[in-house]
Amino acid sequence: MAALQYAGLDDTDSEDELPSGWEERTTKDGWVYYANHEELKTQWEHPKTGKRRRVAGDLPYGWEQETDDSGQVFFVDHINKRTTYLDPRLAFTVEDCPEKPSSRQRYDGNSSAMEILQGRDLTGKVIIVTGANSGIGFEAAKSFALHGAHVILACRNRTRAGEATRLILEEWHKAKVEAMTLDLASLRSVQEFAEAFKSKNLPLHMLICNAALLAQPWHLTEDGLESTFQVCHLGHFYLVQLLQEVLRRSAPARVIVVSSESHRFTNIVDSSGKVNLNLLSPPKKEYWSMLAYNRAKLCNILFSNELNRRLSPHGVTSNALHPGNVMYTSIHRSWWLLSIVFYLSRPFTKSMNCLSVAGDQAL
Repeated sequence: MAALQYAGLDDTDSEDELPSGWEERTTKDGWVYYANHEELKTQWEHPKTGKRRRVAGDLPYGWEQETDDSGQVFFVDHINKRTTYLDPRLAFTVEDCPEKPSSRQRYDGNSSAMEILQGRDLTGKVIIVTGANSGIGFEAAKSFALHGAHVILACRNRTRAGEATRLILEEWHKAKVEAMTLDLASLRSVQEFAEAFKSKNLPLHMLICNAALLAQPWHLTEDGLESTFQVCHLGHFYLVQLLQEVLRRSAPARVIVVSSESHRFTNIVDSSGKVNLNLLSPPKKEYWSMLAYNRAKLCNILFSNELNRRLSPHGVTSNALHPGNVMYTSIHRSWWLLSIVFYLSRPFTKSMNCLSVAGDQAL
């Protein structure tokens, strides 16, 4: 002890450290109180600072609050399969007084989706994410589900969607997540999906239009349209129209359209300034995959802006976003050259869970 005193290590730099015999606890509704085991009393004020505090936000994902037979609150960590009477949020308490908002940016390109949603309770929210079996769609869907939302993975491949659902449930067995079949390359499939969703009699608070194709060879869908245009834009356009009334009844609600910065490198108007519909679904001889993708992404933004103009008075907002630098999703799998570019750029791009941040911030 003398050595510690000589070294100046017998004290703490933190005024928040409790004196000997004191313990920090929380109530069910998140208020912090202090128990003095020597004098057998409790109080709301910190014994040193005299300040009242409360825990910030909700429990981390995977945690649940329970009450034992004596009425004392304890906490269950389902991920690590352990219990404790110590509230995991005690490290992030805040004073019981209003603070001036800070102009400092809270998040940056390295923030993860889980960090963005920390403290958010999405219980009762119903969210549809298209293309959610992999990539940023999966990361966004997982983040929403682990924060209490009822998430529907709308995917073309039901097997892969089922596997994605299983992975989310492995992280938290109480997550409300399910898979439904949606093939955006088929307007019939889009209609069937919308009808199946409506039959559940659920609200719809968020519709994330995420699914896309990139660098695909020219191909016509069963509806006679070029596949990149239909999957990236027209399928989502039709889906929103079919679910529009559900969104309005669920207000406040929103539509998030995942676009791309590449929308800047194209145009869809002719020399007279009118939209050239032949550019949207071109014949094979006039098709270039990257240009088709760029045009579809431009349509995403134009659609989102107009949708917001029409529906925002009814409590439904629409936002388009660029998800950031892509790391290694499966979207480029059809073009070997683009796959090489993605591989070489991996050290300089975001991780997958950071890519979904843009969508989470839009929410």
